[in-house]
Formats: sequence, C-alpha cells, structure tokens
Amino acid sequence: MAHDKRGTDPTSEDIKIPDPVELSRTMGEIAERSQKLVTDFLARQSEGNQDLDPLNIGSAFMEMTTKLMANPARLMEAQMTLWNDYMNLWQHSARRWLGEEPDSPIVTPAKDDRRFKDAAWEENAVFDYIKQSYLLTARWMQGMVQDVEGLDDRTAKKVDFYTRQFVDAMAPSNFVMTNPEVLRTTFESGGENLVHGLENLLKDLEKGKGELRITMTDTSAFELGKNVGMTPGKVVYQNDLMQLVQYSPTTEQVHKRPLIIIPPWINKFYILDLREKNSLVKWAVDQGFTVFMISWVNPGEDLAEKGFEDYMLEGPLAAMEAVEKATGEKDANIVGYCLGGTLLASTLAYNAAKGNDCFKSATFLTTLTDFTEAGELSVFIDEEQLRALETRMNKQGYLDGSSMATTFNMLRANDLIWSFVVNNYLLGKDPFPFDLLFWNSDSTRMPAKMHSFYLRNMYQENKLVEPGGITLKDVPIDLRNVKTPTFLLSTREDHIAPWKATYAGTQLYSGPIEFVLSGSGHIAGVVNPPASNKYGHWVHETSGKLPATPDAWFETATLREGSWWPYWGKWLSENYGGEMVPARQPGDGGLPALEEAPGSYVKLRLTA
Repeated sequence: MAHDKRGTDPTSEDIKIPDPVELSRTMGEIAERSQKLVTDFLARQSEGNQDLDPLNIGSAFMEMTTKLMANPARLMEAQMTLWNDYMNLWQHSARRWLGEEPDSPIVTPAKDDRRFKDAAWEENAVFDYIKQSYLLTARWMQGMVQDVEGLDDRTAKKVDFYTRQFVDAMAPSNFVMTNPEVLRTTFESGGENLVHGLENLLKDLEKGKGELRITMTDTSAFELGKNVGMTPGKVVYQNDLMQLVQYSPTTEQVHKRPLIIIPPWINKFYILDLREKNSLVKWAVDQGFTVFMISWVNPGEDLAEKGFEDYMLEGPLAAMEAVEKATGEKDANIVGYCLGGTLLASTLAYNAAKGNDCFKSATFLTTLTDFTEAGELSVFIDEEQLRALETRMNKQGYLDGSSMATTFNMLRANDLIWSFVVNNYLLGKDPFPFDLLFWNSDSTRMPAKMHSFYLRNMYQENKLVEPGGITLKDVPIDLRNVKTPTFLLSTREDHIAPWKATYAGTQLYSGPIEFVLSGSGHIAGVVNPPASNKYGHWVHETSGKLPATPDAWFETATLREGSWWPYWGKWLSENYGGEMVPARQPGDGGLPALEEAPGSYVKLRLTA
C-alpha cells in the first residue's frame, strides 16, 4: 500500500495523551451546555405547528422519482454505468495496493475543488479510493436527477440543487474518519482538536439560539471606520430608511456632476469600501468624483410596512434631493449594485413616466431586470415557499438576516459551509480574520412588505419587464421608456445574477448602452481594483445596437486584461462627468455634516 508521506499512519511517538482531569472537566461543561440547547430546541418545536417541509422539497423529489421510475431502461443504464465505474476503480486501487505504480485515476475532482487538496488524497491508496468512490457516486447521483423527462423546469432545478446539497454534505472530507488531515491532527493533538471543535460548535449553536450559525471569521478583528469602511467622509442626510454619506475629496478639482451609489440592502454598502487598496469608493474619489453613498438602515419590526416604492422615494429620489442641496447640482450620475440596480431600473422608469431627467447616466452592477433565468435563487421561489416565508415575516415584521445569509451560503456550500465545518469543528481551529467574510457575516433584515413585493413581482411573476406590469406610487412603469445612457457590468461566474440573464437589460432600455463582462463572480468580479491586475473583462468594440443574445455578444467581444474600473471611469468622466470645479467638502454646502462616515446605520450588527 502506498504510504502517505505526511504521516497519516502516525507512530506512537506522534500521539499526544490528553490530561484526563482537564478533559473530564471540559466534557462535563460541554454536556451541561448541550443539555440546555436540546431542551430549548424541544421547547421551540412544541410552540404551535411546525411545517416539516417549508422548502417544499419532498413534493419535488416525489415528482422526480415518479418520472424516473417510468423509464426503467434509463435507470438500468445508469446503474450499469456506475457498476462498471466501480469495477474499474477497484482494479485501479487493487494494483496500487499490490505495489504497482499508480496509473491515471478513474475520476478526478475539479481543479477548483479544495476539499481534496491534502496530499494524502493522492499519495495514500486508501484515501485515493475513498475520494474516487465518492466522486463516482456523486457523478452518478447528479446525473440521475438531471434531464429527467417530463419535469417542469422549476422542479428540475430544485431537485438538482438539493441533490447537490446532499452530495456536498456527504463528502468524505466532512467526516473525521475519512479526512486524512483531520485524522493526522487528531493523532498529533491527542484529540484536542475534536474537543476544541465541539466547543466551537456549541458556541455557534448558542449564538444561533439552537440554530447553527457558523462563525466564518474573527469579527473582533474588524471595526467599521477603522480598518473596514474607512474612506473619510460625513453623513449629510438621513431618513427612516437610509443615511447619505458624502466622501471627502482627494483632488483639488472634481467633476461637476456628482456620483450617487445605491448598494443592495440585502447586504451592507461597505463591500464597495472594504480596505483602501480594494475600495471602489476611494478609487472613484481619487478619479475626481464627488461620491455619495446610500447606507441602508437595518430594519426592525417598526419598518414592516415599508414597501419597494418607499425604498425608491426615500432612497435614490431622496438622495438626489439631498445631493442638490449639498452641491447645488440638479442632476447626477448614479450606480446601482445587484438589488440596488433593480431599484435603480425601477426608479429610472418611474422618472421617465414623471418627466424627471435628474440622472444623466446609470451604471448597473450585476443587476437582474428580467428574471426569466434568475439563477439558483429561483429554487427558493414557489407559491408554497412564498406563503411559508410570508407567514414567518408577518409574525416578525421582517425577514431575519440569518435566513437570507443561509440561503446565499447554500449557493456555495463547499466554500461557505463545509469548509468551515472542517476547519472549525473537525480541525478545531479558530476562524482567521478576513474582511470579506466579516462583511458576509454582517447580516441584514428585509421589511416584510418590501420583500414580499420583490419576490412575487420580480422573481415569481417577472412583472418588471412587462410594460405597466408594476405600479409605483400610482405610476405604471415601463423600462422601455428609459432613455438614460447606461453602463451594464456583469460577471462571468455570477451565481446570483447570471450574466446571460443580466444581458437582457441591453434589450430593454432605449438609450445608449454599454455592456461589459468581468471575469470572476458576483463579488470578486465587481470588487476588482486595477492594482490587482486580475480576471480581465470583455468589451464590445463596435458601436451601435448590441447583439440580441448574450452568446452573439460574446462571440464578437474583445478580452482586455485587468480591472474594468478604468474602462468605466473613462466612459463616465469623458461623457457624463461635466466640467471640472473646485472640490467640495462634506458639510460645506447646503447640508451640514451629521456624523463621521461610515455613519451609525451601517454599524447595527445583528450577529457577533
């Protein structure tokens, strides 16, 4: 048998014997805390009737199974393929166990699959067999549920998504006895890693009051305004839903026309201002723009009746009024990110209906307006799930931030769930400080009325693309009436707003349109500073109307190296920035400074 060079078979000298007194005391404390958690959990289950299947998964899998059993030939073919694969794997592994040099594996993990990065997964024949048998089974299971004849598209996506969740959960890397790194650490520490991991698990259960809230980073290492969200500025306006931050200039002259940024209120704005070296806010300020940022409130039950139109009126429209008072300018350039972009599109259509031309250019970052192909989030949107969600929201007045965080984490379960299970609970390590994960764990609530409107009208019924499909403040809106020059930025590996779905915006608006595709995903593709020289971006060199389909656009697009920021900055400054004027200091205009950036709204943190 090939031997793991890094010591998966430790000698007795490698094993550390734990202190029995200390171990006994620790386990006693753990037992006491565990008993309280179980008692609290059982008490909560007895409070009213509990929906055993709130995600409506059971009916989807029942329908899939019925369709699958109706085609026994395909079922038999899949079984035979799996059997042949296992026979080949057994022969491959047997030769290794007999001392032969290993030949090419039967199946290999994807290049970006970090679960099997430990050398023992290849060097040790046993772990190599475990790895390959898992990959074969995973491939078989996912292949079985894909392309089942007769399933509607929504059910098929749900079955595929939750099958992948199960497959990811069953990975051998997630268990002590089948993870070589965990076994090695357990022998070397005398099991201290598992004891410390159990303590970490209990802390996370206690933090979630019986629900698992995985700690992803050391939150004590970060403080807003100190080492994240640290671009200097002042809050110059606020209302119930938002504070408006005006950033301090770094150039003597600035473009006459201000720049307003609408972040999503699903997350907090400082993803665009994490650190100095990757802050889009600071970069825009350094390019000579007077930058204003909307900082949304983290709503409680008192704001339960705030709707989508309230976010429009008290968000971008209120911001524009404040910007005019602060700078004297009657118009501005505006940016919307993700849900903030969906709000921006709605606002532009509302303004078009009202004859308001205050926004001279609009930039959309990874924004869905046509929700026909809304990505994997659509698996959470059906009538049964929406009713269950609305029932829960109506009791609280909002959707709890942890629910939204769990949903997004499931979209990348191996990176955002199982990697931390292994690190925190099996290896017993404490999470390391990471600014992006600090932001990711900074959960936000969603007002009940607004969130129900958004999910039903956009995700479920796709009314935003219908002329007059949505009415805001008694005004039917139509995106086709938007003549504002627009810049659309999408990201090629986006799992939240798939780029081919966001491309639909190029066929909706009536004004000049620029479309750029960045490498990477929903966050990294946007937060991609020029100094990093990463990912690259695709642009369309020819002028005129863009191709009707994303594939046709991509075939004629040109790849440029590095960040999209300079390309966008040039588009904005040369076309819509206006003449240069003396720099504006926050608080010196018609609005006094209320407090230092990043303001108090963003500092309300729901979880530790």
